Amino acid sequence: MKIARSLSLFAFPIILIACAGSEDGGNAPETEAPAKQEAAAADAKMDPARDAAKTPETPVEAGPTTSITFAENAHDFGTITDGEVVTHIFKFTNTGDEPLILSRCKGSCGCTVPQCPKEPIAPGAEGEIEVKFNSKGKGGAGGKKNTKTVTVNANTVPEQTRITISANVLPAADAEAGK
Repeated sequence: MKIARSLSLFAFPIILIACAGSEDGGNAPETEAPAKQEAAAADAKMDPARDAAKTPETPVEAGPTTSITFAENAHDFGTITDGEVVTHIFKFTNTGDEPLILSRCKGSCGCTVPQCPKEPIAPGAEGEIEVKFNSKGKGGAGGKKNTKTVTVNANTVPEQTRITISANVLPAADAEAGK
């Protein structure tokens, strides 16, 4: 009795698979045999990590997207002295129809520190990103050109936008000699 019940549990899915016609009227090429499909399903239950490695990753559905437009994408501080800390404010507008959420603002190095708004920016509203650049140790003989980027992640397409700052940094000794 137990054997008959076990066989019926095994045979029932096979019968369902065999009887379920294809959408194209039965002209589809035959794929794996049902027994192989069941074996693969059993293996997947035993080792879900292995099965996940075979399956392409499904993108996670994100919330609504909007767009961002900067008044300027780059700012040049001109010539500054090694050790000087300079600040620039990048102004932007939410030019989309959904609230703009800046999830991350990151400078290309520790000398470039952005401050992004924490609150969502309403459609049509403006916002600001303050960027501080610490030029300590960045100078070179006759001046050294420094270009740094800030990557802004937001609910926009594309997700990342880059803004740039630059400065020609003179060594402190050169600046003193010019006085």
